[in-house]
Parts: sequence; C-alpha cells; structure tokens
Amino acid sequence: MESFTERVITIIQQIPSGRVMTYGQIARLAGSPRGARQVVRILHSMSDKYNLPWHRVINSKGEIGIQNEEAFFYQKSTLQNEGIKFSGESSLKLEKYQYVPEHPSFQ
Repeated sequence: MESFTERVITIIQQIPSGRVMTYGQIARLAGSPRGARQVVRILHSMSDKYNLPWHRVINSKGEIGIQNEEAFFYQKSTLQNEGIKFSGESSLKLEKYQYVPEHPSFQ
C-alpha cells in the first residue's frame, strides 16, 4: 500500500500544464480529507527531489497563497505562461482551471 506522501506526489505529478489543483483536493484524493497542510509540507520538502510542478497547486479560494514575493511572481508568471488568466492580483477562476482526474492511478 502506498503512503499518503507517495499518493500526494503521484497526484501532483499528474496535474497537466494549464490546470491547477488545490491543497485540500489533493489531500482528499490521497486519502486524508484534513491533510491540506501536510500537502504543503510535502510540496515544500519534496518538489525539487521529485521535480514536482508545485506552481500548479493553489488554495481553495483559487488564489496563490505564497507570501514570499519572489516565489509568488514565479508561480503567477509560470501559470500565465501555461495559459491561465488571473481575474485579480492572485486569483483565478477555479471552476475553469481546476483539474479533476477522472481515474486517479493511485486508487
């Protein structure tokens, strides 16, 4: 059986260009509906090791939640380069860009 961390990594690796998922959505799909903060920790500690597209993960309001200015602008510009349009400084239309896997390979 795969661990929560392994399932989170698998889910994040599957997010296609031009789409996003939320921390909570990833946690639910990985089997821990209340594990959004753990998803944040996994992204922070394992993005480089697993070459995760961390920029495609946002908060449940459809916003970039990063406070660090440099990382914020990197995430926003990378998403814009993938075709995502922002409706505010940090907001996007989640209903338009959210990725919902039909058949997650880890279930």
